[in-house]
Amino acid sequence: MQYEFLKQFPKRMKHVGMYGLLLQNSTQKQIWKQYGFLKTDEQINIIFVLMLYIMEQSLKEEKCTLDDIGAFLDYINTTYFYKNMSYEDCRKIGDFIINVILSNEGRPMYFDGFDFEQRAYKIMNISYIANKVVYTDSDIKRTSYYLTDDGYNLLLSTLEIENNMKLTIHEMIFKMHLERQSYDKAVDEIKNVFNLLRIQLQKIQEAMLRVRRNALNYSVADYSVLLEENMDTIDATKQKFQSYRETVKKRAQELEEQNINVSKLSKGDEDKLNNLRIIESYLNRGIDEHQKILNSHFDLKILYERELELLAQMSLIQRFSLRTELYDKVLEDASILENMDTFFRPLFYQEPEKIYNVNKCLELQRPIRKKKVEEEEEILDFDEDDWQEELIKRQKEKLEKYEKSLGMILDIALEKETVTLQEIKEILEQKELDDISILIPSIDIFKEIMVELIKSKEISIPTLRKEKSEYITEQTFDFQLNEMILKLTEQDIKRQKIMKIYIARTQKQQVVEFLHIPDEKGNEKTIRCSNVQIMIEM
Repeated sequence: MQYEFLKQFPKRMKHVGMYGLLLQNSTQKQIWKQYGFLKTDEQINIIFVLMLYIMEQSLKEEKCTLDDIGAFLDYINTTYFYKNMSYEDCRKIGDFIINVILSNEGRPMYFDGFDFEQRAYKIMNISYIANKVVYTDSDIKRTSYYLTDDGYNLLLSTLEIENNMKLTIHEMIFKMHLERQSYDKAVDEIKNVFNLLRIQLQKIQEAMLRVRRNALNYSVADYSVLLEENMDTIDATKQKFQSYRETVKKRAQELEEQNINVSKLSKGDEDKLNNLRIIESYLNRGIDEHQKILNSHFDLKILYERELELLAQMSLIQRFSLRTELYDKVLEDASILENMDTFFRPLFYQEPEKIYNVNKCLELQRPIRKKKVEEEEEILDFDEDDWQEELIKRQKEKLEKYEKSLGMILDIALEKETVTLQEIKEILEQKELDDISILIPSIDIFKEIMVELIKSKEISIPTLRKEKSEYITEQTFDFQLNEMILKLTEQDIKRQKIMKIYIARTQKQQVVEFLHIPDEKGNEKTIRCSNVQIMIEM
């Protein structure tokens, strides 16, 4: 089957059908209006209230007759709904829900779900309640109602588990299927786990959008809940996923080695191998999502803190009433109009409003930096070819400085696997002074490298190789981070191990200082920048 995700489609459709048939039997029934249930919301609420009562009676193994149902609905109505209904009316509407909505007037209920493996619709029977004969204390025969499996499944599906437990539960089920070698079921569970990670990332992105629009509309309680969910997700994902990935790789290798002398795998072994490869791909994607959640988690914390600080600063702005402070005083003494310029002058100090240019969003985004003119003297008599060669030579020399600086960062990060800018500084300070000059050949070069790294957040070397093989690019002497990283990894054997690079600001607001760094004019300056963490995945 080409689309594996459609295998369990009839099972999904049965869950949908249980809701669909319930709504179909309830809507457009005039009896609701006779008792004051005009809105569909009210009708659905009373149906599920009654179903929960039947479930409770079933679990306690107590009888549930129409008299019991009428008494229960009468209590619910007088206590909560306040509809103009007597006990007899409550008994009648209970009989209507039982026999018309839940039992379809005694006719069997079916819902068709398309089976993509059989290429035909699969007819599925749905039954919410059943009944049995019971005898009261006076030996009078009565009909008692109880929930079927479909009824239990419907009610249990309405009570969702907490978000921070969903990932743990699906991960446990996935682990169980993996241990039992039920790889087809393990595929479904790892997809559910990946979907939960993707949903968590979307929650963070939506929260950041809400904070940017108006931080006051995003409560501290919502922020706290989201942070707890993020931490649960971060703690429960990466190490386990890496362990599962190693297990899956090992089993796939064993399966291939067992059939190495066979010209073709059996159908069962081939399905297992395909499922293992699908599981491995989702585990890889899950680890990537984990890193994105980690980065976004810190970005949200920084953004929320900054927005709240700005709002706090706005509250300190002194405000005054134009009527009391201006109009009333002018009416009392018109001579102060001569000094009105001192009142209005501050209004004209603010910068003019910026007009957004739509064309700018379509241009290639580059860091804004001042480009100094290399040649200030006007040369009237020169050879154009020689001048062009000299210009290219200077551009190449500048590009080599970029390569050496970025190469040093990659080498230190590759050796440590995870390193911060503060740690790089401490390592270089223990060595010769020339190492600092390689890392920071000039303030502009170092600044541009760090800005591009922070903007990238995640760099995949296989993806860069694939893009390079698919596109033809013109040779340029400008600094391009992705092209230079790809070049540096291809030139050195050790660097060829690098698969992914993750860059993120550290959680602590730490500032890294590089002292006595000479600029182009020879003046010594101090560089202060945020501490950045660089992690290498091999």
